[in-house]
Amino acid sequence: MKKYEMIFKKLEKDILENRYAIGDYLPTEMELVEQYQVSRDTVRKALSLLSKAGLIKKIHGAGSQVTKHDQINFPVSELTSYHELVGQLQMSSKTNVISIDKLIVDDKLNQLTHFPVNSLVWRVVRQRVVDGVASVLDTDYLSKDLIPAMTRDIAEQSIYQYLERELGLDIAYAQKEITIDQITDTDKLLLDLGPEHHVVSVKSRVYLANQQQFQFTESRHKLEKFKFVDFARRKKH
Repeated sequence: MKKYEMIFKKLEKDILENRYAIGDYLPTEMELVEQYQVSRDTVRKALSLLSKAGLIKKIHGAGSQVTKHDQINFPVSELTSYHELVGQLQMSSKTNVISIDKLIVDDKLNQLTHFPVNSLVWRVVRQRVVDGVASVLDTDYLSKDLIPAMTRDIAEQSIYQYLERELGLDIAYAQKEITIDQITDTDKLLLDLGPEHHVVSVKSRVYLANQQQFQFTESRHKLEKFKFVDFARRKKH
């Protein structure tokens, strides 16, 4: 681990364990230089990682102030759209549509999505920016037979709202798989990962009430930004 990563991890731990409370200022750059016996450039790299992680913000003339760093509860068992989650939790969030294209399902894509070979699907790639930090990368595959059109405006707002209100589709249930994955080059490009080497991957196959699959999605999340929660009830014997 490089020196600036070590400093980042130490300061991150101090912040998350409330040694620095929200609103507090970190030591100045020169104080950190003396404390860790490193160059100013090394300190600035560490502070840049903290900023990208959403843990501090730079205040001109004042220094590095600790910001809100609560994890967001992401419901595993509920079939909730990201747009709905933003509304429920009153998150500060922006969606950037990276790409929309149309694909013919080949054998490899069939293995991933379970859509029939030679069928047509939309692929929609979206970056979710939470509190100014690129925290989620969503890749959706949607059946073109069921969803004839897909636009940037629909993707920026809520695809589920469009499917239910405009197309009248009855979205019913999903099968989900959650894993911790090594980051990819695409993750590095589109997520503010800092020194992280892993993301949380949530893969979902989503079905209508008639049991027809209309969507496969993979959401890749910053580890530190989301807390995945579920509700479990013991079955009576």
